[in-house]
Amino acid sequence: MDQQRKKTAVAMLSVISNSCLVVMKLVVGTLIGSVSVISEAIHSGVDLLAALIALLAVRRSGKPPDAEHPYGHGKVENVSGAIEALLIFVAAGWIIYEAIGRLRHPEPMGSVSWGVGVMLVSSLVNILVSRQLFKVGEETDSIALKADAWHLRTDVYTSAGVMVGLGLIWLGGIIWPHKQLGWIDPVAAMAVALLIIKAAYDLTRDSARDLLDAKLPEEEEEWIRTTITDHGGVVRGLHDLRTRKSGAHRFVEFHVLVPGEMSVREAHDETAVLGEKIKERFPGTAVTIHVDPCGLEGLPKCGD
Repeated sequence: MDQQRKKTAVAMLSVISNSCLVVMKLVVGTLIGSVSVISEAIHSGVDLLAALIALLAVRRSGKPPDAEHPYGHGKVENVSGAIEALLIFVAAGWIIYEAIGRLRHPEPMGSVSWGVGVMLVSSLVNILVSRQLFKVGEETDSIALKADAWHLRTDVYTSAGVMVGLGLIWLGGIIWPHKQLGWIDPVAAMAVALLIIKAAYDLTRDSARDLLDAKLPEEEEEWIRTTITDHGGVVRGLHDLRTRKSGAHRFVEFHVLVPGEMSVREAHDETAVLGEKIKERFPGTAVTIHVDPCGLEGLPKCGD
């Protein structure tokens, strides 16, 4: 199975799992009157929409470059990540609004044991699916899959938090049957909202970074610089290194200094070897190398 098929398959798995969880949480939350469980249903609904966006993004981003998009379609994944982050912010705002309303106007809850059960199932399912999304996302360097994985990983934490809150209400009802502990439910819902706002912020930052053509991470650029300067042979210097990323695709451009008496063919052969080294370390990278002869005015001095 090639990378594109793996990306599509795991994105589809996320769509299916989120669809099931939305239905389960919505039914149980409505039956027992729990705003925290319903908020988790909304959260999973956002995850479902995010999973659909991720599925469309990985399919689109996998298309090869064409006449209108000579640099490929990789930034579709970055756009999808930004949209997913916006959806999380909206969902968090709705959850907080509903939770405040429930605090001001408390309502009795039904059997919270059902809520505990569905949150447990949700956590286990999302742990398994998010692990697979992270695995394939790392293998293919897909920001859309990583964003979807973070959605589900956040859902694991929030589901666990709601489960603990409902568990406290459940146990409190047994130990202190006349004590009102319903306030724990909307408080847990607001904790859910704060957690997913943090996830949305992180996702917005990571997605927007590549949309604005920021350079590659410092450790990646340092590896490229070291590889070029340690290449030896006829390469006598490096300048004007520029890097950027589009989805999973990297673009690296730089100038190397070579002896002025070197032939065009020799320069081509040397830079081809250098380009292959970079592509071997970062598969799918587009490497553009400009050759400058030593001694030209205005250029850095060649090394010894």
